[in-house]
Amino acid sequence: MKNFLPLSKADTKTDFDFICVTGDAYVDHPSFGIAIVSRVLEDMGFSVGIIAAPDMNSDDFLTFGRPKHGFFVTSGNIDSMVCNYTAAKKKRSDDPYLPGGKAGRPDRALNVYCQKIREIYGDVFIVIGGLEASLRRFAHYDYWADRVLPSVLSDTQADILVYGMGERQTREIARRLFEGDKQIDNVKGTAVFAFSNAGLKGIELPSYKKVCEDKIAYAKAAKVQLSEHEHINGKRLFQSHGDKTLVVNPPAAPLEREEFDAVYALPYTRMYHPYYEQFGGIPAIEEVEFSVTHNRGCFGACNFCSLAFHQGKSVRSRSEESVLKECEELVKNPRFKGYIHDIGGPTANFRHSACKKQTGKGACTDKRCLSPDSCKNLFVDHSEYLSLLRKIRKIKGVKKVFIRSGIRYDYLLKDKDDSFFRDLVKHHISGQLKVAPEHSDSQVLSLMGKPYINVYKQFADKYKKLCSDMKKDQYLVPYFMSSHPGATLKSAIDLALFLKENNIRPRQVQDFYPTPGTMSTAMYYTGLNPYTMKPVYVAYTAEEKAMQRALLQYFLPENRDMVVKALKKAGREDLKNILIPSVGTPTGRPHKRNIYAGLNGHPVGVPTKRNNKK
Repeated sequence: MKNFLPLSKADTKTDFDFICVTGDAYVDHPSFGIAIVSRVLEDMGFSVGIIAAPDMNSDDFLTFGRPKHGFFVTSGNIDSMVCNYTAAKKKRSDDPYLPGGKAGRPDRALNVYCQKIREIYGDVFIVIGGLEASLRRFAHYDYWADRVLPSVLSDTQADILVYGMGERQTREIARRLFEGDKQIDNVKGTAVFAFSNAGLKGIELPSYKKVCEDKIAYAKAAKVQLSEHEHINGKRLFQSHGDKTLVVNPPAAPLEREEFDAVYALPYTRMYHPYYEQFGGIPAIEEVEFSVTHNRGCFGACNFCSLAFHQGKSVRSRSEESVLKECEELVKNPRFKGYIHDIGGPTANFRHSACKKQTGKGACTDKRCLSPDSCKNLFVDHSEYLSLLRKIRKIKGVKKVFIRSGIRYDYLLKDKDDSFFRDLVKHHISGQLKVAPEHSDSQVLSLMGKPYINVYKQFADKYKKLCSDMKKDQYLVPYFMSSHPGATLKSAIDLALFLKENNIRPRQVQDFYPTPGTMSTAMYYTGLNPYTMKPVYVAYTAEEKAMQRALLQYFLPENRDMVVKALKKAGREDLKNILIPSVGTPTGRPHKRNIYAGLNGHPVGVPTKRNNKK
């Protein structure tokens, strides 16, 4: 019988070795970082209590008293500021990780929780981790404060920061605390403050004071930080913070297959704690309860994505046996209706490292695997993933297996064997395949770290043909981003023309969101490309961001005035009759079937009338 870990003192009389604090509700599922950390500690033989989504006006932090060895603290699965605010800095009213989906976690939750623990328990040992800690480990630009903040280790007053995926670090820190060692400063994948770096080898970064004052220094530091996030060759990094030195040890090695399997074999209940039923449950469980993670890491490394700086570029995957066993367990769940929502990860169709060199010598620091074109050394093979999917489809009780994680279509197209592509179209799409070309402008795509738009066109054409051949009424849903560094009004207009020419009408458009730790955020703050140190145009004003976003949905009548303003400002009023809906159009919206329109004037994968006649 799988049981939840104690959520209150009423659940047990144990005095705990460790207490895990999370800004999310307690969901004992491996998609939640605190579930993994707590189960790893339990697997080591320690007693563990959970303080989840603490109410700062209550005595939640007194629930279990002082732990024997320390606290492991995270703000939750997502940075608390991203959880609480939109890209326009408007307060969100919902939070799928909290009871009933209602917002309520504090801003900069990691700081708030740790400061409360210090206030109550004094010198107790505090370990911080998760996305908020990982991506804020260095001095970093904070979009919401619109300034550079120090390492989150400073404001939290924690003893050690774990970055990246933390199983190895958790085990070593817990073991050493159990042995009475509190001078833990040399664990890979961690950061600490020291009063001196004498005798330590590594790279000195510009100080916190320097990166606050000098954007060139900030851009250079950002490049070094990402370049050294490599477990084979990465070096220790130092950054002065006043009278203390931030010491960021080299990254921890990713889990090898047997270790990865072992983590996912721990006794998760795979559900939120029953305490939350009275509030309507936890919405975030809906997408992950019947989904399976088969990999970690991403060598795609888009500049606006935090994955490369968190999980790293080195891909690791679970064994077929491990994934199949988890799928068989899903079938036994009384809530399972026959549909596995995802067999994925950061990028669903990655199962191995990008090339042999990356496996033995580490990732390249001076070039990218997939953009602007794929590296000649790239190893492209979907056979293992395809084999896994085919075996899952044969499990008794499984009606359908979907793939909802991101697919790198540029990588897929490089595979000379189209068996996976054909199986994807035939078996693994729930009516819509979501992909992310992001933009049409080559310069913007280059700054994003994405392939050029002709690759998307090639993919869309082949997808359409396969859907037609298989008589599948399926759509292609492309995502686009406005106001990414490098994107101007001109490039936004060009993108609008591309969308119109290809009958693509995006239902949702995402403004670029400068989140901590990404190279695109460094571009946004500094106006420089950290890789080349050349200037990059950035749309900073709310008005220009609104114009770029409106151009991507030029067809909506409510965007008419903003599109007119954008065309006038760009000196392209000649395009009014092309991009602006006629006055008097009832809604200006396409028929529902055309919302997901693709190339060649009709929805991708939906036969035209001419084809139907044939």
